[in-house]
Amino acid sequence: VQLVESGGGLVQTGGSLRLSCSVSGLALNEYAIGWFRRSPGKERERVSCISNGDLSTTNYADSVKGRFTISRDNAKNTVYLQMNSLKPEDTAVYYCSASRKLGFPITVSEYDYWGQGTQVTVSS
Repeated sequence: VQLVESGGGLVQTGGSLRLSCSVSGLALNEYAIGWFRRSPGKERERVSCISNGDLSTTNYADSVKGRFTISRDNAKNTVYLQMNSLKPEDTAVYYCSASRKLGFPITVSEYDYWGQGTQVTVSS
């Protein structure tokens, strides 16, 4: 199983980025996919999750609600995180992760597989 994030970079406040998580070695539709982030000196924080199954319902942290959108393309085995109206506090390493649990797994320990992360830096 491999999860590979891409799309990070440096952007100004108010800008946008789209992160991609390319997944191989598992049936994407059977897994909930989460995006987490970790800033220096902070714990890993769950940003968003898209559930497994056909409904693919979504969930967001309050800090990104209305600005970030998670989506999945099962045909491409890829999950996306569209990030708009970026703020300096969004600066972090962003990780995608996969969980067999139903619904919206919340904690790090509920996720089975992780990518290596991609850096997002928002300048003020």
